[in-house]
Amino acid sequence: MFKSELFKALAHPARIRMLQILRSGERTVSELQAQLEIEASSVSQQLAVLRAKHIVDSRKDGTSVYYRVHDPKVFELLDVARAIFANHISDLQAMAEEDESEARPVEAGTSSPS
Repeated sequence: MFKSELFKALAHPARIRMLQILRSGERTVSELQAQLEIEASSVSQQLAVLRAKHIVDSRKDGTSVYYRVHDPKVFELLDVARAIFANHISDLQAMAEEDESEARPVEAGTSSPS
């Protein structure tokens, strides 16, 4: 159950982008909002999901709340996911190129491949 809940928490583009921003260090909601260019309420909502799954932690300093990644291993997980995605894209491109070359009409005067 924990694994599926972790992956559900990571299954939102805004949350992935937040984690990528937090890779370089802790940020406030307003700093995240500025970088993500989404509403503060959306940032807070997405952070609440990440916090509930213990993916991010927060600390208060005066009136500011700073967020940071709880376990840096999450970055390794994101890196592996990115590598898998890149491999998948490469495979799809290769298949598309292969399909394209098979679909090309044979020019007059050339022999068709056997």
